[in-house]
Amino acid sequence: MLRFLAVWFVLLFPLGVAAQQALVSGTITGPDNQPLEFATVGLKGTSIARQTDAKGYYSLQVPTGQEVTIVIRFLGYKEREQAIQLLPGERRTLNMALELDNRQLKGVDVQGRRDANSREEVSMTKLDPKLIKELPSAFGDFNQILLTLPGVTSSNELSSTYSVRGGNYDENLIYVNGIEIYRPFLVTNAQQEGLSFVNPDLAGSLEFSSGGWQPKFGDKLSSVLNIEYKRPTAFAGSVTGSLTGGALHLESASKNKKVSYLLGLRHKDGRYILSGLQVEGQYQPTFSDAQAYVHIDLTKEGQQRERTTLGVLASYAQNNFTIEPESRETTFGTRQAPLRLFVGYDGRELMDYQTYQIGLNLAHAFTTSFLSEFIVSGVYSQEREFRDIEAGYRLCDVNTNRGANYGECLQQRGVGSQFDHARNTLLAQVLTFESRNKWQLGRRSNVVAGVKVGQERIDDKLSEYGFTDSADFVSPAYYLNTSLNLNTLRYNAYLQHTYQIDSLKTLTYGIRASYWELNRELTITPRVQYSFITRRNPNLSFKGAVGLYYQPPFYRELRNYEGELNLELKAQRSIHAIAGSDYLFKAWGRDFKLTSEVYYKYLTNVIPYDLDNVRLRYLAENNAKAYAAGFDVRVNGEFIKGAESWLSLGLMTTKENLQGDSTFVFDNAGNITGKTPRGYIPRPTNQLVNIGVFFQDHLPDNPTIRMNLNLLYASGLPFGPPRDLAYRNFFKGRSYKRVDIGFSKLIMLGDELTARNQVSLESLWIGLEFLNLIDARNRVSYSYVSDVNNLTYAVPNYLPGRRVNLRFIARF
Repeated sequence: MLRFLAVWFVLLFPLGVAAQQALVSGTITGPDNQPLEFATVGLKGTSIARQTDAKGYYSLQVPTGQEVTIVIRFLGYKEREQAIQLLPGERRTLNMALELDNRQLKGVDVQGRRDANSREEVSMTKLDPKLIKELPSAFGDFNQILLTLPGVTSSNELSSTYSVRGGNYDENLIYVNGIEIYRPFLVTNAQQEGLSFVNPDLAGSLEFSSGGWQPKFGDKLSSVLNIEYKRPTAFAGSVTGSLTGGALHLESASKNKKVSYLLGLRHKDGRYILSGLQVEGQYQPTFSDAQAYVHIDLTKEGQQRERTTLGVLASYAQNNFTIEPESRETTFGTRQAPLRLFVGYDGRELMDYQTYQIGLNLAHAFTTSFLSEFIVSGVYSQEREFRDIEAGYRLCDVNTNRGANYGECLQQRGVGSQFDHARNTLLAQVLTFESRNKWQLGRRSNVVAGVKVGQERIDDKLSEYGFTDSADFVSPAYYLNTSLNLNTLRYNAYLQHTYQIDSLKTLTYGIRASYWELNRELTITPRVQYSFITRRNPNLSFKGAVGLYYQPPFYRELRNYEGELNLELKAQRSIHAIAGSDYLFKAWGRDFKLTSEVYYKYLTNVIPYDLDNVRLRYLAENNAKAYAAGFDVRVNGEFIKGAESWLSLGLMTTKENLQGDSTFVFDNAGNITGKTPRGYIPRPTNQLVNIGVFFQDHLPDNPTIRMNLNLLYASGLPFGPPRDLAYRNFFKGRSYKRVDIGFSKLIMLGDELTARNQVSLESLWIGLEFLNLIDARNRVSYSYVSDVNNLTYAVPNYLPGRRVNLRFIARF
């Protein structure tokens, strides 16, 4: 490893000093003023050339004292030339727009060509991070906007986790500036979760893939969220406040634009929201984090801009959840036969974790066509889960007869108590080294490749037990007392080639490999994507992808219910097959896009798990196979002029076949006559229908007064008593319904400097939000109690009802 690092630093740091020359720079755009990426800008009659970046920007050194001709070329557009003559050391800005070459494109209009890049990748959605800040939600988490996309679900607004096309929370990849982000390990309930890692104030671009992604992304089964933080060019900032917390962010750049920085501070206080939970008590949920991103241009004067850059991302999160529960009362069952559970509590629960993360990204362009990056990242997480809670419960029938005692307990069905004790601590350390390389082999061909080495160290101490007392009979419920340690290395590599066959067709193919020294398993995953725009209708494109995806087990998958590690556990395997289309059309004189996809995933070596709130309990065995199949459709555009909105619909079924499970066989009299294999049963994330709506509106004559609507509907999740294979996921839960609506006023106050080094307030945004407007009683999980006849009842745990939130955003 030391040799590997030494070679990279030797290659990257000895940069030569270029002779002083003149510099010409600018942006290249199309006739619609959209930036053109990968346009070639060069000197006529020489081999000197540069390619534009995603913003259409280029910079080119030119000889001085003589007239030279700048040539701009881009496939599908007319070539353009411009003669210039510069003095030594002179810098000149030259912005140029290209015209469409109708002869070359054979009828393809500018709209079809312009949107081609965004339609090449399968199941990839690009979102504007600015939409997240004004989206009505309990805590302003970025994931709330993901839930409005097809195939993405979460039946818990208190959590930042989400499920994609039948996968679970651990199957989602999250990258921030190329650095992988990890979830806490010990969190069991959503109210214990802190802030999601991604800070919306700092995000510059957001890409989300719900399947079939390219080999350059890592080894998971469900999705990829790729976020790039901003690179500011001037000083700005914002202050956000609400009944659930606040945030502060600052951004700026040096005078020569070579150094820029972002700083974000956030604080979340969940007492107001959690006061709507069934369990009454003293809640103290406080979560805070700080993030900073610094981008440095190390290129020497006179050389190509940003030839050598260094990016530094650092974060710290402090999360503390303390509760002293007092009581709970829940009425459930049917209208004809309602039951009521009353619970009295004594004790306290503490959930505390601290996470440090830092990443360094050193990038150097050896030539105009070869870019190399070296990334070092580290994560340090320390978590504690302390619990001593005694709960005494009473279960009774409720009087449904109208009269003096209507709604009161009529007959007692069961009395009991339960005691839970935990002293769990976990220390996790992850250190990774990664090399990424990009070659532009030509106008139509580029290759990306990389290698990654990661070390994982886990120290986990479990000390917990529980017992129940029902009808004066005490029985142990569980007992764990273990100390687990892991110290392993993982290796990853990938190679990917993207070839633009012509202006309408794009092919991407590649391979990814991984090896984990713990289970000595090598995985090889080939992946292919193909997309094309139809010649007769450039607004219509089709795309497809097929690939193999592995998810090597992480610590959570290795640990079973008994607190033991299965060190022989193998990677889960999934085949993705996806076909879809994009259609660009106009309505009401505005642009819209209709995206539809059909997909099928076949999984083997599956590690079954049970879902309780946001806690995943794995069986730690590769003893199942599964599948997920579905259809996603989304239409987005400006339903209201100047405000993008969309509607999403997802239909999906996912089932698994667990080896060794069986269910009882009954005769006509209700007697058990034997057992039979269950076969394929619903997975814990099986939801048939998923609907998401994100809608923006404003007054026709006053766009500063706006309305934002977030609507979610998802079919009920399956559930069953814990650790009972005969009835695992046997029952169907209730659907999840939620409507959040916000009304806001934007007050423009000016954006000019009032004095030197003093910045005026640019705008003030004030919003009034109605969370869970319809006051839906959404169920997040179930508690199980028994009566005197040893019958077990599933008691629903509900999420908070309607809440009103006041929020402001001051920008300067």
